[in-house]
Amino acid sequence: MLIESQEDVTTAVLAGLEGTPDARIREILQSLVRHLHGFIRETRLTEREFQQAVGHVIALGQKTTASHNEVMLACGTLGVSNLVALLNNGQGGTRPTQANNLGPFWREAAPHCKDGESLLRSPVAGPPLFFKGRVLDTEGRPVAGVEVDVWHSTPEGLYENQDPTQAEMNLRGVFTTLAEGTFSFRSVRPAGYPVPLDGPTGALIRATGRHNLRPAHLHFLLYKPGYKTIASQVYPADDPHLETDSQYGVTKALVVDYALHEDGPAPAPDVTGPWYSIAFDFTIEAGDARRPRAPITAKAMAA
Repeated sequence: MLIESQEDVTTAVLAGLEGTPDARIREILQSLVRHLHGFIRETRLTEREFQQAVGHVIALGQKTTASHNEVMLACGTLGVSNLVALLNNGQGGTRPTQANNLGPFWREAAPHCKDGESLLRSPVAGPPLFFKGRVLDTEGRPVAGVEVDVWHSTPEGLYENQDPTQAEMNLRGVFTTLAEGTFSFRSVRPAGYPVPLDGPTGALIRATGRHNLRPAHLHFLLYKPGYKTIASQVYPADDPHLETDSQYGVTKALVVDYALHEDGPAPAPDVTGPWYSIAFDFTIEAGDARRPRAPITAKAMAA
C-alpha cells in the first residue's frame, strides 16, 4: 500500500508480515511491530534519539567478543533476562522457581568433576566454601544423573574469562547428581562485582543514576533429558545489594544463608581457618532438555 500518514506505516508493516510462513515467527514479529511503533508514538521519538538508539545497538555488537557478551549484559540491565526465565519456569510463571537468568559468563566444555571435587584450577585466596546441593522433581523425588554446570567469580569479583592470570576453566566444573539427587563441591566464597561501565551498557546504567553492582552469587545450569533445563544463581542472605541488583536477578527463592564455621573440624583436612557451607535444593520440571547457546567461548588475552 502507499503510505499517506504515520498511521499507515504500522498497517503496511503488519500486512507485509501476514505471509510469514512460520506462525510463531509471524506472531512475534507482528507483536513486536505493534509494541515498537506504539512506543515510538507514545514517546514521540525524535530523529536524533532514533539515531542515538541505532548507534547504541551497533555499539552492543561491537563491544561483544569471544570473552565478553555486551548484549546479554544489556538484557540483564533492563530486566529482560530474568523476566524471560521466570515466565518460562515455575509452571509458566505461576509458582516460585529456582530458575534464573543464565548471565553473560557461562562457557561450554567445563571439566567434568567427581562429587566433592574442588573448582580451583589455579590458586585463589579466600574463605573456603563447601556446597551441598540436591535436585528434586516437582513431586519432591530425587533426580539422579543430572549434569550440573557450576561457575562463579573470585573473591575479587572476576570470572576466569575476564582474567588472563587465572587458569583455563578456573572456578568452573560439571557435576553429576548421585542416586539421591545430590552433588557437592569445594570452592572459595565469591564476591559481588561491578558490571563493566566501559561500553553501551555502562552508558545506560549511568543515565539511570543507578549503581552497577551485582550481589555475590554462584551460577548453576541443570541438564537432563526429560526435564526442562534451568539456569540458576544462589545468593548469600547477607549481601548488601540483594534488593538493588543492577541486573534485577535476585528472587526470594534463591537467597540462602552462607553458614560461617569459625571452629570445629572442616570437611577437608587442609582447612585451618574459618570456612563457609551451603545446602540448597533445586526443583526441575518435566519438559524439553535444551542446552543454551554459550554467551562466550574464550578467555580474555593478556594485553
